[in-house]
Amino acid sequence: MKINLPASNLTTLPDITKPWSEVSDLNLYQNHFEQLPEELFKMDNLEILNISANRLKEISPRIKELSALKMIDFGHNQIRFIPPEIGQLVQLEDYLYLHNNCMDTVPVELGNLDKLKYLNLSDNQLIDLPPEIGALAKLVELRVMNNRLGELPKSSGNLKNLRELHLKNNRLRVLPDIFGRLTMLRVLDVEENQLQELPESLGACKRLRRLNLRTNRLAVLPEAVGGLTNLLELDLRSNGLTELPKSLLNITSLERLDLRWNQQLNIPDWLGQLEERGCIVYL
Repeated sequence: MKINLPASNLTTLPDITKPWSEVSDLNLYQNHFEQLPEELFKMDNLEILNISANRLKEISPRIKELSALKMIDFGHNQIRFIPPEIGQLVQLEDYLYLHNNCMDTVPVELGNLDKLKYLNLSDNQLIDLPPEIGALAKLVELRVMNNRLGELPKSSGNLKNLRELHLKNNRLRVLPDIFGRLTMLRVLDVEENQLQELPESLGACKRLRRLNLRTNRLAVLPEAVGGLTNLLELDLRSNGLTELPKSLLNITSLERLDLRWNQQLNIPDWLGQLEERGCIVYL
């Protein structure tokens, strides 16, 4: 049974005519809950919980009692702490959204959720990710935008099924050499960081389609970037580029190359060959 009560100004759950144990899908989006309602823990068969855009400041450790949960959205609250008990929700197989909260850390037990496909930790105050995140072997999309990450754990190279990695607006100075192991990656967004160089191993990400490196501190690119033979978009705006590797000519699929606001860039003669092939080059 689904209970759909979005934007209803609720602080408590209304009575229902059927047992709480029959509820499998609960939507409480955009209400005024300050804590998880007590009735929630009677929903033994709950699979989908959306309690985003409320006023939650914490998640009760009793969340472990909802062992049938497959999808949770806790986004847009005021949560500061995720209890380690969340790692007992091993049936989570679709998404766990924790974005737009006030967290500066996530529990290592998050690594127990090895069926999870989508994890959103964006818009928090995270300074690092636990190494255990590398155990999320089925993860397809990881969003950690708008945090304070200074580095990525080396274990992130174990995310062999990862298709999209969104790291915009953090404090990353380097990307670990493990990127060569993320061979399923399609989208990599590291806009607005402090990158000074890229690992040569990035060239092994043969399925990469979109690479956003805007607003970093790159002076050069590795020749290996030419190995990204399926790349469609490469955004290099607002870096400190002085030259480009000629290996870019190897990316025959490239449709858009943005080089604007690189004041010291020496424009190579061969760049016109990309344009002749139909690539739009912005200078």
